[in-house]
Amino acid sequence: MERPMIIGQFNDSYPPVMDGVANVTKNYAYWLHKKYGQCYVVTPAFPGYRDQDPFPVIRYSSLPLVFRPPYRLGCPQIDRKVQRRLREIPFDLVHTHSPFSSGQLALKIARQRGIPLVATFHSKFFDDFKAVVKADNLAWLGVKRVIKFFSQVDAVWTVSKGTAETLREYGYRGKVEIVYNGTEFEPPADPEDRRAEINHRLGIDPAEPVFLFVGQHIWQKNVRMLIQALHLLRCWGVTYRMIFAGTGYAEAEMKKMVQELGLADRVIFMGSVYDRELLKSLYVRADLFLFPSVYDNAPIVIREAAAAQCPAVVVAGSNSAEGIIDDVNGFLTRNDPESLARRIQAIMGEPQRLSVVGEEAQRTLYRHWLQIIDEVAARYRELIQEFQKKTTVFGPFPVVK
Repeated sequence: MERPMIIGQFNDSYPPVMDGVANVTKNYAYWLHKKYGQCYVVTPAFPGYRDQDPFPVIRYSSLPLVFRPPYRLGCPQIDRKVQRRLREIPFDLVHTHSPFSSGQLALKIARQRGIPLVATFHSKFFDDFKAVVKADNLAWLGVKRVIKFFSQVDAVWTVSKGTAETLREYGYRGKVEIVYNGTEFEPPADPEDRRAEINHRLGIDPAEPVFLFVGQHIWQKNVRMLIQALHLLRCWGVTYRMIFAGTGYAEAEMKKMVQELGLADRVIFMGSVYDRELLKSLYVRADLFLFPSVYDNAPIVIREAAAAQCPAVVVAGSNSAEGIIDDVNGFLTRNDPESLARRIQAIMGEPQRLSVVGEEAQRTLYRHWLQIIDEVAARYRELIQEFQKKTTVFGPFPVVK
């Protein structure tokens, strides 16, 4: 019998800051801890938040990230208490989902211990940097630092083929492995009860079409174009209710835009939905999952929606569209408001087709984390064994101060 592993999952975002990467980190930790040994999450502190996960969460000092609330700027180098605690944990492998404070901390631990460091490339960092610095040359300087980090780790993973291509475009030339994301959602056994629950909670007519967006409320996710498409649908006399679940720096401006376009009676802003059962019920109630982001790489939310037979409408050619075949297991649109609105209008005119596509989305796009984590654990063991052989042949790794 293989001995349990001791693994560290490092990331700069974690609940109550909830995004796709935080979701991945949480599920890696949960399923690894449940099946393969002991797993720790190491992440910046969030004032007033108390972790209640079934695995240890180690929080290090942080400051507000003023240009990107509610994210935090991690400062592990000044947190002596956390440094002492981490020294006491005999990690076999550390895995970072960010190249920033948590990634630098993971790199330091890996080099000090002579253990493997896995780094997953999740995000389009150029877009993130550009949103802050407003200049291409400065954004590329940030990307250069990201690539320098990934060039120092022992295994680079991405979450889709499109993400791997983005990493190559950024200048990375090393080996890349694709490890897909999953979801902990299971196909609901009580869809009618869940639909009734949402109708009652939100005051929605049972016959009214419902559209759903789940994710950060940031302009990079193309939410401006989505709201413009919703306005066109209203102008054309299309009946619907639109639900936005999530939060982000653009939320106030999105609400203002909805008001100015006369959509306040059609659009519901739920804020962050931490109750996963409530979120599952939202997917079940929705007829379409509208996700026009060209920023995301391998959005878990599309898989979550697929679990509930709620097909996604995505932009053709985007990384979000990977694995989606138009009119088979999802729907594709061009990247402009009118195309999106026309597509939605056409889809809702064929309810039987919509149902068939939803069933195929569940069959082909849905994958539970249990399947993913077995592959992850097997690869971890290979890396650990490779490092143990290197240590035996070449002696212990030099300590990095």
